[in-house]
Formats: sequence, C-alpha cells, structure tokens
Amino acid sequence: MENLVNFALSYADKGFSVIPINKTDKRPLIKFANMPALNKTEIHKLWKRYPLANIALKTEDFFVIDVDRHGEVDGMKSIVALKHNEWFQNTLCERTAHNGYHFFFKKPADKTITQNIGFLPGVDLKAHENNYVVVAPSSIDGKHYKWLNHKPMAPAPKGLLELIKEKSKSLKPHGSEKMASYSVSGKNQTSELFETIVNGFGETGGRNNACASFMGGLLYRNVDPAIAVELAKLANEHTTDKLSDEEVERTANSMIEKEIRRRRGTNGG
Repeated sequence: MENLVNFALSYADKGFSVIPINKTDKRPLIKFANMPALNKTEIHKLWKRYPLANIALKTEDFFVIDVDRHGEVDGMKSIVALKHNEWFQNTLCERTAHNGYHFFFKKPADKTITQNIGFLPGVDLKAHENNYVVVAPSSIDGKHYKWLNHKPMAPAPKGLLELIKEKSKSLKPHGSEKMASYSVSGKNQTSELFETIVNGFGETGGRNNACASFMGGLLYRNVDPAIAVELAKLANEHTTDKLSDEEVERTANSMIEKEIRRRRGTNGG
C-alpha cells in the first residue's frame, strides 16, 4: 500500500491543517483539537510512524457538504431535491470511498457556519474548526477517495447560506424543549456500548461522529430516546475537550429523528 506522506506534504504546502487518520475507522492518530497545524518535519515523522495512514484536513477555513450514499438514505436524493444544482457545480468536489460526495466551500468571513449532523437526510454539514474531512487519495476497504475536479473552493452561494441558516434555526438549543421521542418495547442489553460511557467520544474532532454512532447504537437496541440522550451527555462528560451540550443534543436529536424514519419505513409507514 502506498505511503501518502508526499500528498500530506502537498496539502500542508497549500495551507491546510493535515491530520493522519486510521485506515479502518477514520479515527485521528494524533490529538489535534485546538492544536496548530503540523509542519513538514512533523508530517514526515508521523507518516514514518504510521505509514498506512490516510489523510484528513481540519475544517478551519472551509466547510463541507458531506453527502452519504452508503447508509440507509441516499443523500444525493436530498441534494437533487433542492433543485439548485448550480450551488454545487462550481466548487471543489471529491467522491468518497463509498461513492458519496464532499462539496467544499469557503467559510464566509462575516457569518458563522454551524455544524449540523443530519443537515438533510443523508447529508451532514461539517464546519466545526475541530472537525475534519478525509481527502484523496485516502482509501477505505480498498476503495479510494478521488478528486472529481481541481476547482478552487468557492464562496458559498447566497441561497445555500440561507438554507444553512434556516436549518440551524430548527436545531434545538440547550434546555429549550424536549428531544423528539417515541414509544419503545422489548429493550435489549447495551453492554457493548458501556465502555463509551466511561471512556467518552475520543479526544479529537471525531467526537461528533462518535456521538452519532453511540446514539444510533443505543436507539437501534431500543434504549428509550430520553435515556439515550442522558447517556450521551454522560459519555461527553468523560470526553477530553468535550462537546458543548448544544452539540450533543443536536447530534442526538438528529439520530432520534433518523431512527423514527427507519422505524416508519420498517413498519410500512
């Protein structure tokens, strides 16, 4: 397998903050939250230590519309349903290892872009300065990320920014109202998730994804949504550089709503 150190150096030369990523689970191999960008010497040392590492970039000065086509929902259908293909045609784009898409946009200087996991069905908005996105030519399961063009990152179109703002209003602020809920029965053991409660979501920008995975695992096993949220908050308290309560609730609510849609689909609703 190819050592990607030269690609990592190239990204650093272009001003990006590079992170070595585990090939199997996309977990960062270093602590990077609130840390300065790696220099060339550090990159050389890290890829010598982790020769099979993939490459990720911190979403500091840009945000990514992350379109998932690997899960239960085809995120590309959500993008097409917007009927604004022009928003996505003139900016940097890559295809992911599982045939999804990453659309890259510059962060506006005069607006704050709020991260939103579950921005649209099958689509995440990755924007937190301590989040990251995997980039080409990284590979997972033998399948490569691939740049589909070499356009510069475009400023986000006005309509897209308005949609992001609109969606951010629907995020439930801490303590303002109850999380979405539904009735469950036949609860199962969740012992495989207990270690996360004690160890937390990790020490880096993968915390949001870890939180979403944790919530999904609990809900899939019929843990009551309100209890699942409290367990997520408990795990977050045990997380180094923990997420804000708002981020935990936002991610949790997104997973609850996703589970509701899954159950409706299963029941033919």
